[in-house]
Amino acid sequence: MTYLTEVTVGFDTAARLKIKDVYDWHQRLWQCFPGLDGQNRGFLSRLDRRTDCFRVLVVSSLEPVRPDWCTGERQQWRTRAIPESYFTRRSYAFQLCANPTKKISVKGSDGSFTKNGRRVPLRTREELLEWITRKGNQGGFAIDSEALRVVPRGREYFDKKGMQGFHSAVEFQGTLTVNDPARFFETFSRGIGSAKAFGFGLLVIAPIS
Repeated sequence: MTYLTEVTVGFDTAARLKIKDVYDWHQRLWQCFPGLDGQNRGFLSRLDRRTDCFRVLVVSSLEPVRPDWCTGERQQWRTRAIPESYFTRRSYAFQLCANPTKKISVKGSDGSFTKNGRRVPLRTREELLEWITRKGNQGGFAIDSEALRVVPRGREYFDKKGMQGFHSAVEFQGTLTVNDPARFFETFSRGIGSAKAFGFGLLVIAPIS
């Protein structure tokens, strides 16, 4: 079973809970899945800042539990199971907040290239279009490149156990056509791209009749 949860949290509540960045949100969302400490992450999330609140979407294979911090008039919680028939459509409108990157070679102290390169964010529309097209081919769907909107969302900074960093957020909006339903569902469940623990990679879809 696959579940979609929508959480709305007021700015005042987020401040009281000392939620400062996307990693803090990830830590709070872990509390919605008690008993999973030490196990692999089993959910995807997406964070959006609205006029007077934060809206968080969560996709998970387990039904989450409403946490104590999500109570009161300003906070809302809604969970529903997604029927399997939802994933049998041919075409969908989609939104995706992702962290598109590429790996570049890095030389070691001896002048030779190291085994693992350094990941840097993609910048140009051409690079981003190539990235989302490739992810679609791998994930069982094809995008309509002519209708695709690519919107930079800036940097998402975080502090993880005293180490500071950031991810470059890019919003993709458009339509897609499913050519392999099984792979498409797997892609939806696992997410797209890197930094999934920081609120990236959740594919938001709506069927096109």
